[in-house]
Amino acid sequence: MGVAASAFNSDDVMFAQLMIPHHEQAVEMSDDLLAKDGVDQDVVDLATQIKAAQAPEIETMQGWLSDWDATEDGMTGMDHGTGGMMSDDDMMELQDASGADAGALYLTQMIMHHEGAIAMAGAELNDGENADALALAEAIVSSQTGEIAVMNDLLAAR
Repeated sequence: MGVAASAFNSDDVMFAQLMIPHHEQAVEMSDDLLAKDGVDQDVVDLATQIKAAQAPEIETMQGWLSDWDATEDGMTGMDHGTGGMMSDDDMMELQDASGADAGALYLTQMIMHHEGAIAMAGAELNDGENADALALAEAIVSSQTGEIAVMNDLLAAR
């Protein structure tokens, strides 16, 4: 990669620092759902897809922070009520739900979660500098907008 491609600014760092825990929570939500019985297969498939997409993105962003000599926990004071992040109570509610109820709750929570990610990716697209980070932000907007449409359809079909 040339010097220009590896250039980055504080917005790129913040994007990765915010998106890593956000993605980690989406993976955790998906794991919680996938551990349950009686969930609609469409929801199981979507949770599997979300986990498969976001887990490698976490590793990519961790690599950037390492390359940029930035810590992963730059936003330790981040309120989990921001960026569509679920609260501890929200996470417990999902863990405690069963079957079809868990599927509907997962969809409702993940729509909010994705909307937060899309907003964070939009901020990166406006202010970021790093070509790879900008490309990931575009991919997040595209894939998660599509997933929100699928989730809305699944909720409407219930």
